[in-house]
Amino acid sequence: MSDLALHNYFRSSTSVRVRAALNLKGLRYDYVGISLLAGEQHQAEHLALNPSGAVPTLVTGQGPLSQSLAILEWLDEEHPEPPLLPADAWGRARVRSLAYIGAQDVHPVNNLRVLQHLEAEFGADVFGKAAWFAHWASAGMAALETRLAQEPETGDFCHGDCVGLADLCLYAQVLNNARFGVDMTPYPIIQRIYANCMDIPALERAAPVNQPDAF
Repeated sequence: MSDLALHNYFRSSTSVRVRAALNLKGLRYDYVGISLLAGEQHQAEHLALNPSGAVPTLVTGQGPLSQSLAILEWLDEEHPEPPLLPADAWGRARVRSLAYIGAQDVHPVNNLRVLQHLEAEFGADVFGKAAWFAHWASAGMAALETRLAQEPETGDFCHGDCVGLADLCLYAQVLNNARFGVDMTPYPIIQRIYANCMDIPALERAAPVNQPDAF
């Protein structure tokens, strides 16, 4: 039994971000699988922890914490090594700005409940949902690629040569893009950073295929 319990779904990109951070920081946690397809996120037990009916939720000694970016920053403050954010104010702002492209521009319009609503209310079939996903994912990836290409702080990872908050968001989004067949060939820098992330065992272990409830 660990002091931390992560209520998450194996395919969820927001869950991937948090699993990767926990692994990077060498933190033990109890894995609690929540099947979004089975609707377990709407059960009373889960809603008591996360009234939004979403994942992930990290249960800590102080209580439950939801929203992946808030969880990542809490983990970084409580367990600062290795750091997910740079030491300088400009660096922290830049990393957050890059991270938010995937986490706030792309993910919210492409998560499961949005895709399910498109199907239920507007009759979108599997091809329509894939086209919707690809449209918003490609817009985000194009913006991210442009910034990474133009900004001198880009290194082996989004900011310098150490993996950080922006990389966790990039890594999780690229994994999600693959499920929907998003063409990543226009984004060579993103592909390079993703490959660097996959070379880190802590991040590779966070991938959906490596989770106990994967199917």
